[in-house]
Amino acid sequence: MSESEQNSTLPGGAAGKKKGSFFDQLSPKSAVIVGLVGGVLILCAIGFFIMLGLYFKGNASASNGGNNAVAAANQPSTAPSAQGANQAAAPGQPVNVGVGHFPALGKSTAPVTVVEFADFRCPYCERFFQDAESNIIKDYVNTGKVKFYFRSFAFLGPESTVASEAAECANEQGQFWKFHDWLYSNQAPESDTTYYSKDNLIKYAANLGLNKTQFASCLNSDKYASAVQQDLSDGEAAGVNGTPTTFINGTPLVGAQPYSAVKAAIDQALQGK
Repeated sequence: MSESEQNSTLPGGAAGKKKGSFFDQLSPKSAVIVGLVGGVLILCAIGFFIMLGLYFKGNASASNGGNNAVAAANQPSTAPSAQGANQAAAPGQPVNVGVGHFPALGKSTAPVTVVEFADFRCPYCERFFQDAESNIIKDYVNTGKVKFYFRSFAFLGPESTVASEAAECANEQGQFWKFHDWLYSNQAPESDTTYYSKDNLIKYAANLGLNKTQFASCLNSDKYASAVQQDLSDGEAAGVNGTPTTFINGTPLVGAQPYSAVKAAIDQALQGK
């Protein structure tokens, strides 16, 4: 074998030497630089995927949060639960509930009976009064389809009890609904307890044209305390644990339901007649 042939096959020969790895062909300084650059790129890639995962997770949470907010907005608005309620008023299940002693709005021959249990200081009741109740009266009471009753459910403190007793005194003068409408049209914040003092309630009644002396004597005597308590007890027995609770031919709707929901319930009751 010639010397040139030997050189072509020996490991140390120029032609027979195998090429090394990429890093083997770099100078030490270049290898260090390439390694640093590669490391930075790998870290950037890892960070990118982490951020991408957090982005999609955040979007999912925001979406769920929005859905939950919509669901919460569609739930009935109810006041805090009354103490000692016998049972929850189950939607869709008729309850044997009395109409109380206040005069009804509407014709006695109306086929559908609506009974509302409410607290004069309850902001949800004020909302129901402004929206659903006004439309019930316009569309159903005034057309002879519904007779509407109100019953006190005074459970938001002693001021609520006094306001309900004042309504009883207004009823004594045949002015219950006038006083009822005024209280809800001029409701104070729930935190304002002085608004419903006896002196103030007497003044409100006088401003509405009621006999001030008679009204003051009635309210200061607490003569209707037992009637207010009876309404509360009857509501608890019917399963009322929040206000407003409205019974449509005995079927309860709990909370400040929009008029569309109340209308649907009344129309359903009318179809059964």
